[in-house]
Amino acid sequence: METSAGTFDPNQPGWQGLHLTPEAAAHIRDLAEQQSGFLGVRLGIKQTGCAGFGYVLETVTEPREGDLLFERDGARLWVPADAMPFIDGTEVDYVREGLNQIFKFNNPKAQHECGCGESFGV
Repeated sequence: METSAGTFDPNQPGWQGLHLTPEAAAHIRDLAEQQSGFLGVRLGIKQTGCAGFGYVLETVTEPREGDLLFERDGARLWVPADAMPFIDGTEVDYVREGLNQIFKFNNPKAQHECGCGESFGV
């Protein structure tokens, strides 16, 4: 993964971490209640889409070495350290849009997004 956005050091001043809204935390807790062995969600990124990067969500049954943990109200969100330069400061929300319910990412590092909202560039 390209790291031109900087190197994440959780002890360095200026890093903000990630923030779960109450709605996102509630949804992650609901998922944990429905699935045996579910500990939380991992949020990563991959190079994809027309804007450069896309968010990747996966369930966590065992944290990976080097993952950073962010918690709110018992909900756990893990993030690979190498993704942090691209998503530091992101608010993770869970919203209803019409009939759909989705995680939304309010990323202050995203300088542009594709038209469909599936990818972003920094």
